[in-house]
Amino acid sequence: MAISRALQQFSTRKGLPIYLLAAVSGGLLPLSFAPYSLWMMTPVSVLLLLSCINALQRANNSFSQPKEKASAFTLGWFFGLGLFGTGVSWVYVSIHDYGYTGIPLALLLTLAFIMGLALLPALQISLYQRFFAKKQSPLLSITSFAALWVLFEWLRTWLLTGFPWLFAGNALVDSPLVGWLPLGGVFTASFLLVLTGGVFYLALQRKIKLRSLLALMVTLLVASAGLNHIQWTEPSQPKLQVALVQGNIDQNLKWKPQYRQQFLQLYRNLTQDIQDADLVIWPETAVPLLLEQSKPYLAQIISELPEKTALITGLPQRAVSTDGNQAFYNSVIATGDADGIYHKQKLVPFGEYVPLESLFRGMISFFNLPMSSFIAGDSAQPLLVAKGQSIAPFICYEVVYPDFVRQQAQSSDLLVTISNDSWFGHSVGPLQHLQMAQVRAAENGRYMLRGTNNGVTAIIDPQGRITASAPQFEPAIVRGEAQSMSGHTAFSRYGSTPILLLCAVILLLCFNLKKGRSI
Repeated sequence: MAISRALQQFSTRKGLPIYLLAAVSGGLLPLSFAPYSLWMMTPVSVLLLLSCINALQRANNSFSQPKEKASAFTLGWFFGLGLFGTGVSWVYVSIHDYGYTGIPLALLLTLAFIMGLALLPALQISLYQRFFAKKQSPLLSITSFAALWVLFEWLRTWLLTGFPWLFAGNALVDSPLVGWLPLGGVFTASFLLVLTGGVFYLALQRKIKLRSLLALMVTLLVASAGLNHIQWTEPSQPKLQVALVQGNIDQNLKWKPQYRQQFLQLYRNLTQDIQDADLVIWPETAVPLLLEQSKPYLAQIISELPEKTALITGLPQRAVSTDGNQAFYNSVIATGDADGIYHKQKLVPFGEYVPLESLFRGMISFFNLPMSSFIAGDSAQPLLVAKGQSIAPFICYEVVYPDFVRQQAQSSDLLVTISNDSWFGHSVGPLQHLQMAQVRAAENGRYMLRGTNNGVTAIIDPQGRITASAPQFEPAIVRGEAQSMSGHTAFSRYGSTPILLLCAVILLLCFNLKKGRSI
């Protein structure tokens, strides 16, 4: 009640203080994620956001003229500015430092990106305030808030090719509640965290009794403790000794021909030190050559490794696009005691391909980056095979799509993701990216081997825990063990469908219930 009163006192005819507090609420949410991992900041952020919405409603009820009323859409947009402005600010590094774009234009493009993303929370809060905030009991209201939150997170996995970043449920991988991830995946985790924030809000508003809040928290913790002890998958083959090579090559120099031999020799030298690994992994586009050009070099690397060593590396492959122009695949190849090739399916706009190419290509340097003419691989590609084990490969951005990873992982023994996080520089981007790889490992109950150019290279166990990693921004080799896992988690079997259906049913019921009626 005190929070609501305080917010109401600061509200004005134009609602600006409430908007700014909503931005603060959004800015707090990324503290839940790596590198901070303060997972309880998600409920805190939700509590503050709901308080802002309540204060907005109270303020509007005191205004007689519609034009004087503050906007829920604007409030949600400010929340989105805070969320994405703090959570994905690393986009500026990609555009300015590695996109050859001047500071003013890089700032403008970053701001436009953040403002565009913020439209989704704006629509989300507007729909909640319009259809769900005032039409049923307080408990149903915050349940519908959590359900709508999850559906808008899911929307971000596919709208305009998708940007599945900053999902609230990612925070649980570094919390005592990690057991919910193999049960229901990241969206179930998001639902629980947002609902928890809503219940705290109701308790502070004295709309539910304190013992109800305590009962919910005890139930959540007890259930989590039980889930943490469920072994969804089990080892099926002997352990593999793995070595992940991190070259730390400057992105600005990577594709310049005069440095090619230097970089090829770097990976050769690092790999020569590996004499006891079953599987060696190099990162995304580690070889700055096309596949047909790299065969003699890769054959030499394999000949210098112990017999029956498998090597997985990223490199580009020439392709012919549908319009007959030159194009490339961003690929992973398995060689040595391994076989297979995989072409990346989820491409990064502007980094790997240029949308509306005829319009944007050549306009500014950022729209003409080296190797930005990739095309997507087919949706049905066979898994890689290394040391007799089936490996589901993911390149960079692909690992952040929960159901995409699940589909690939279902028939695999092991997960491998390779990336070039040089694009993020010294920002929080690489650490957020690593955390999402941890979530995918926990969701599917599989080891995840993550090879990157400059960090964070890591071995992740089936519970999402990092068992070995390398420091960022230096050449390194990460050594450790990984094991083939058989069986499936509940999420691996059913994916996000159950929680999405539940949220849709909740919203449908809440929309049709009259105020004061209960289920």
